[in-house]
Formats: sequence, C-alpha cells, structure tokens
Amino acid sequence: MNETNTIQTGPVDKTAIRNAATVIVLRDRLTEPRILMGQRGAKAAFMPNKFVFPGGAVDPDDAGVPLARRMPQVCRERLLQDCESDLTHALATAAIRELWEETSLILGQKAPWEAEPPKDWAGFAQAGYVPDAHPLQFVFRAITPPGRPRRFDARFFLVDADEIATDLDDFSTAQDELSHLQWIPVQKVREFDLPFITEVVLAEIAARAHDLSPPENVPFFNNSKEESMFQRLKGRGPLSGKKISYDED
Repeated sequence: MNETNTIQTGPVDKTAIRNAATVIVLRDRLTEPRILMGQRGAKAAFMPNKFVFPGGAVDPDDAGVPLARRMPQVCRERLLQDCESDLTHALATAAIRELWEETSLILGQKAPWEAEPPKDWAGFAQAGYVPDAHPLQFVFRAITPPGRPRRFDARFFLVDADEIATDLDDFSTAQDELSHLQWIPVQKVREFDLPFITEVVLAEIAARAHDLSPPENVPFFNNSKEESMFQRLKGRGPLSGKKISYDED
C-alpha cells in the first residue's frame, strides 16, 4: 500500500500525502447559486489568506463512525478507482466532520448513536444527529504537487444546501480555522483570493450548477508521480490522461 492511500495513525509526516475531504455546499442552485467559503488564517502553513471550501485531512477515527446512509454507489465506485484500499466510508465521514467543525452546519439525520462517539464527534452526536453521506456527490480529486509545505490527496464533494439539517446562516459554533464564512454568488467567487485548484473546481461546479445528476466522470489532477497528469475517474476501466503543467499558489 502506498502512502497516498494510507490513513495516518501515528505522528503526521508533513511531507507525506494525506487523504483529505473537501465539501462544496451549493445554495439556491436553480435560481442564484451561491457557494459557502471561508478564509484561512494569515499564519496558516497551507494556503494562508486564501478563500477555500470547508475541508481537511481524514482522521483515524473517521473510519469507524456510523453513517445513516452511504454515498451513492456511482460515487463509491469512482472513489475506489486508483485507490489501493477502500476509503469511501472514511472520506465521507471526514467530509461531514470537517463541514461541521469549520462551519457548524450538520449533514445528518436525527438518530441516537449506538455507541459512544469519538471525541471529535461528541458535539455532533450531542446535537442528536448521525452523519448522512447519501447527499454527498463526488465531483473532483486532486493531489497537491510536490514542493508544497503540505500535500493532500483531496476528494471534493458537492452537496445541495437543502440537505443540510441546521440553520444555513448560523456559524456560531464553528471552529476558528476559517474566518469570514459567507455564501458567495458563483459569478462573484473569482473576485476573491483563491488557490489555483479551487478556481479549477469552481469552473466545474459553475458549469453544472443546475444539473442535479452525478457528473459523467470525475476530473483527477494526479500529481503523485514524477509527471503530473490530468485524468478522468469513471469507476471502471484503466485510467488514461494527459500531462499537465501549471503553477499553483
């Protein structure tokens, strides 16, 4: 098993590629689409000052967290492609946890937990919810290029804001990792200071904001090897792609 597909259980190697999940919450998608974003701190080691989607690395406990429902099968199949172990459950729960921690929005169903939740999930469980992964739609994957202070194998998930169980404008219990949390109109997002890969993902989302169905395939910026490749994940068959060359902020 290579490090790209390993859930870290010991001390974090800052140069290793860590699995991560990012959530793109799309509001009013059929009328005036808006996306939830926040600003990273000026002293952050990774992407300081940039406006980003909620997200972060997979924690070891995420794999054992119960789900009310799994992600749709087509998304699970595409997550498994070019991945030596099944991380679909851990990625789904990580996405929901990061969304809750960084924005206080809950993607879940009202239900009691059958066992005591991990420490990072205690507040989620106390609110009376079990995480629900079914609304998550896998739409993008990108591995951070070499030479960055942190490297992630990030999977991006789109979720319709109507699926959120709590007040969409209440960020009062969010952690302080992201500031200036706000719903930004899709047509105005590029006025903000964005990472390169975020701009690429936004172009994909803007093109299909009114389409509720899963994409035909999932774009994959694969920087895990010496040559950077742009590929498409279809959930079956061998991967093919073309070389890419770009500068990321």
